[in-house]
Amino acid sequence: MPLILDHVNYIYGGDTELAVRALKDVNLVIPDGQFIGLIGHTGSGKSTLVQHLNGLIKPSSGAIYFNGEDIHDTDYDKKKLRSKVGLVFQYPEHQLFEIDVFSDVCFGPKNLGLPQKEVELRAYAALKQVGLEDDFFYQSPFDLSGGQKRRVAIAGVLAMKPDILVLDEPTAGLDPKGRDEILDQIAKLHQEMGITVILVSHSMEDVAKYVERIIVMNKGSVMFDDVPKAVFKHYQELEQVGLAAPQVTYIMQALKEKGLPVNTEVTTIPEARDEILRIFS
Repeated sequence: MPLILDHVNYIYGGDTELAVRALKDVNLVIPDGQFIGLIGHTGSGKSTLVQHLNGLIKPSSGAIYFNGEDIHDTDYDKKKLRSKVGLVFQYPEHQLFEIDVFSDVCFGPKNLGLPQKEVELRAYAALKQVGLEDDFFYQSPFDLSGGQKRRVAIAGVLAMKPDILVLDEPTAGLDPKGRDEILDQIAKLHQEMGITVILVSHSMEDVAKYVERIIVMNKGSVMFDDVPKAVFKHYQELEQVGLAAPQVTYIMQALKEKGLPVNTEVTTIPEARDEILRIFS
């Protein structure tokens, strides 16, 4: 069943003179199994939006439905919702607190009231899913590298067996190798488990490479919501709101302006390579 946002508005400090309207009439349908990119400049409403998805923030007006139920009904089980809509924060330190990695990943399923054996099996499976070696299981999570901490934070959410995995800037601060490893692992999880993934990112190259749908936020509203090729056609409008298209898009536009008959909707390096080879073959 989809996650639906119906005319969602959110105002920070609504009863004060410093009120800021962070979300403005947001309408979205998140169907099962999609890999979605959520992009926007700083202050566009991305983080506020994702915190609405599992009920961390309640809309000032509008409604959010998961599996056909309003998540803010008085008798709705928010604990169950947060096991099904898992949010991984930008900074893994905000989610890590146990004495060792394995205990940390056990925390979520343990709070679901599962038997200890099931808790440990889930934790072990989740850590293997994110590619963390057994040698790290009983180390302090705070002794790990940035990329390893992110893997542990993702594993802690995966151990809850969510239907939707929301990742807020999961590669921030990582080097290119670490970034690719994390995103490749997320793509593999999406493919093998069939879960919905919502990836918040500032990297247009990453979004173009991995996602099948892009939602662009601007000043609290949805500016574009379409497949990557359709969104990046609007690269000039994206530039006006502090964003950009992938570098490949600009290269193909430049080649077109030089008179080469290339497809300017190309958004990834492999596509660009194939397109250039095509016109010279």
